[in-house]
Amino acid sequence: MASVKKIKKARSKRFKRLFLLGSFSVIVIGLTTYTTLKYWMEIYSKYKENKQLSVELKKLKKKEAALKVDIGKMQDSDYIARYAREKYLYSKDGEFILSIK
Repeated sequence: MASVKKIKKARSKRFKRLFLLGSFSVIVIGLTTYTTLKYWMEIYSKYKENKQLSVELKKLKKKEAALKVDIGKMQDSDYIARYAREKYLYSKDGEFILSIK
């Protein structure tokens, strides 16, 4: 009978060890999975933000190019005079302005 008690005690210890090891493993796997998913979600949000900012950068570069062309045009005094006459309806002496819309 003493050997049956020793066997039961050994099984009990083995079961407790396996239970603790299993519980610890589940906790570690759970925390690892949570951390990994959290970082993947953060990476994905940064990826989407990067795409959006890339599109915005392209638009701003086009706008910058257009403004540089305008700066070049504004260096020409003939262009400025013509622009002022068209946009603000200025006229030269003896010139009549007809606005057609």
